[in-house]
Amino acid sequence: MTVHVPSGFEARLKTHARDAGFDLAGIATLGTPDTVAHFNAWIAAGHHGEMGYMERHAELRRDARRPVEGMHSALVVALNYSGTQPAGPIARYARFTDYHRVMWDKLDAIRDWVRNEIGDVQGRSFVDSGPVLERDLARRAGLGWFGKNTLLINPKLGSFFFLGALFLDVPLAPDQPFVSDHCGTCTRCLDACPTQAFVAPHVLDARLCISYLTIELKGPHTPEQAAMVGNHLFGCDICQEVCPWNEKFSRPASEPAFALRPELATPASAEFATMGDLEFKRRFGDTPLVRAKRCGLARNAIAAQVASHSATAADGRS
Repeated sequence: MTVHVPSGFEARLKTHARDAGFDLAGIATLGTPDTVAHFNAWIAAGHHGEMGYMERHAELRRDARRPVEGMHSALVVALNYSGTQPAGPIARYARFTDYHRVMWDKLDAIRDWVRNEIGDVQGRSFVDSGPVLERDLARRAGLGWFGKNTLLINPKLGSFFFLGALFLDVPLAPDQPFVSDHCGTCTRCLDACPTQAFVAPHVLDARLCISYLTIELKGPHTPEQAAMVGNHLFGCDICQEVCPWNEKFSRPASEPAFALRPELATPASAEFATMGDLEFKRRFGDTPLVRAKRCGLARNAIAAQVASHSATAADGRS
């Protein structure tokens, strides 16, 4: 069965996505990512560390048509999660309900709307959960450019947002890709990284990144890794905090599910160091913190306590 896409449908689709609560929406044609050579070099250099899934499913990431057979186009969306909150030991995106379900529900509802509008359309939603280079699709859909910290930056929103994509098995007219780079000579993000995780502009060695060390890395820290973690419990926002585009354009989240949980804004590391599995699941089982698991948070909390004690001792000697 051939589905007819009426004239102007793409504009209506993007409007519907914004009405559903997304801050940005664009359309991209699926295919080989523009960044495939960069991705191949990143994997070859071992910059993905213990994130073996990046290498295991690399072939699927090298062609966006491969994860789901028959898909042609993607509606790519962004949802702001607020860069206006104060800095803290837990990254801003993890201070509320897990974003995956929130965005999946919105994208699945849009897929149902598409079916009602134009017929028997098949689609699948991706939210940081499948073998898809969503950042590449977002640039192709015109949502922003790649900052030197490797994150997508939008000129009116900054970079504190989640990306998602709804794959569809119908050909849609794509938006113009975002081809310009507005970072200029600025290197604030590179200079501010306390672990020097950016081995070059646009190249992140995840093995040195605080987000990787507090979330993706399994098992105990080496003394060197624990020192790099510092007082961070989950993730890191430093390279975003110093970005001029975020300083100027970050705004509070409008999504009700992203309301700040006060206990995650300024948590005590000692609490996570001693918390049991049942209490952790009861209090934080519906947040992104489950990615690191209770044992990972305890490990990070111990590193944070050591860093705090070292800093106090240093102050006493000064």
